[in-house]
Amino acid sequence: MGIEITQWDVQEMIGTMPVKGNRQPFGLLHGGANAVLAEQLGSLGSAMHASQFGSIAVGLELSCTHHRAALEGLVTGVARPIHLGRSTTTYEIVVTDEEGRRTCTARLTCILRPKPPGA
Repeated sequence: MGIEITQWDVQEMIGTMPVKGNRQPFGLLHGGANAVLAEQLGSLGSAMHASQFGSIAVGLELSCTHHRAALEGLVTGVARPIHLGRSTTTYEIVVTDEEGRRTCTARLTCILRPKPPGA
């Protein structure tokens, strides 16, 4: 996928992903690639939040709205929390193209679970 995390923080997780190598047959950035970027960013933020409780974060629900096509270059995802609780987290992830145009809006909810033995 070529995802590169450029900022690590519970309040704002940022990463980039190249369009090249992540296209669907018509040459557009694959919607599933947007979903992978969104889940990666939101899950990392959720995991960082969960660690303070000795918990892990597991994806519960992901929804993506694809607003416009990305054809080349890099897309950037910015994940910001909507809710940071003791049992769930919800992040909004906004994906933009190199011109700053929104290409996708996603929302990820994770459930926080106790760390499994040995983890």
